[in-house]
Amino acid sequence: MLESPALPDLVGTFRTFGDFGPLYEIIGHEEDGWLLVMVVETGEYLTYPLEQAIRDPEAN
Repeated sequence: MLESPALPDLVGTFRTFGDFGPLYEIIGHEEDGWLLVMVVETGEYLTYPLEQAIRDPEAN
């Protein structure tokens, strides 16, 4: 089982959707295990599952 980072530590970090997907920034957290993220390329805001974000690679 993956250990979850603390939510405040995730906010403000950048990750990619999978190994080759677009870059996104974690903006905040919603209830019930969802995050608010912004897709950097498009400026689009969306909700994204926390469990998936933890698996996504951190951007360098």
